[in-house]
Amino acid sequence: MKRKIIAYNFVFPEVLEPLKDEYEIDLFDKIDPKTEPAFIDALKDAEGIIGLSLPVNTELLDCAPKLKIISNNSTGYNNLALDEMTKRGVMGTNTPGVLEGTTADAIFGILLAAARRIPEMDQFVKTGKWKHYLTTEQFAVDVHHKTLGIIGMGKIGSEIAKRGALGFDMNILYHNRSRNPEAEEKYNAEYREMDSLLTESDFVVLMTPLTPETENLMGAHEFKLMKPSAIFVNGSRGKTVNEKALIDALRNKEIYGAALDVYQVEPVMQDHPLLQFKNVVTTPHLGSATFETEQKMAKLAIENLKAGLKGIRPRNLVNPEVLDVM
Repeated sequence: MKRKIIAYNFVFPEVLEPLKDEYEIDLFDKIDPKTEPAFIDALKDAEGIIGLSLPVNTELLDCAPKLKIISNNSTGYNNLALDEMTKRGVMGTNTPGVLEGTTADAIFGILLAAARRIPEMDQFVKTGKWKHYLTTEQFAVDVHHKTLGIIGMGKIGSEIAKRGALGFDMNILYHNRSRNPEAEEKYNAEYREMDSLLTESDFVVLMTPLTPETENLMGAHEFKLMKPSAIFVNGSRGKTVNEKALIDALRNKEIYGAALDVYQVEPVMQDHPLLQFKNVVTTPHLGSATFETEQKMAKLAIENLKAGLKGIRPRNLVNPEVLDVM
């Protein structure tokens, strides 16, 4: 009898083919892992799980006594209850170093879209409203030579800084848990405390990981500090922003607009107030969603999975403490 692997919301299942000689692979897509009987049953014998956005908590782990590794097909891993996994000797991995440039392209892209009102003007043309030359009602704002404030100057934040500094001659400010000397040298980035960054920036880009410290990092106080002409961009995680505070800031014209790739609940509901604003660009968590990058991530996730199933330390182990209890 073959050992079992579960693939959950895995974008390229064909890359699992080499494992089929040794493992039985159960594929699950667009199901509720809490209530899907086949998924719950598969957990009983699963030694590995690979996929995207699976909430791994105590309840799931209780159903998976043979589990050795969970290979996240993403850079983020806030869906993993790492402390509980470590207690049970379950490894967790992610796929860093693959998607930074691609995600930076996407986040800078929605920044540009919001500033130049591209989605709105696209509809302006397609709905037949373009009858003559543009008036001030259709004018937008410049991006070049403006001040870009980045909250979270990690690898993706640094890639965004590069695009802003070298491509658009922007002044770069940043706030981070620790200073980033490389960004300061390469992009002339200047460190700021959070409040100062918010008051000085024309564009505020949030790129922090989701942690207890960053949950609801952007709230009413923070939006009130921003310029009325500023645009807020979220490319981190939805829960880093108090969405009610953002909605209030937009309604009260405390900020010029927003560009969002992530939301507190995903997929976002069609009646969500944020979808009603013309000055808010919304995309469906598409940061890494290109064929090239997703294939690289899938291959790296497979490498991590194979190592963990063999009892070897995976290259991208996110809970190294687990090695002491295995």
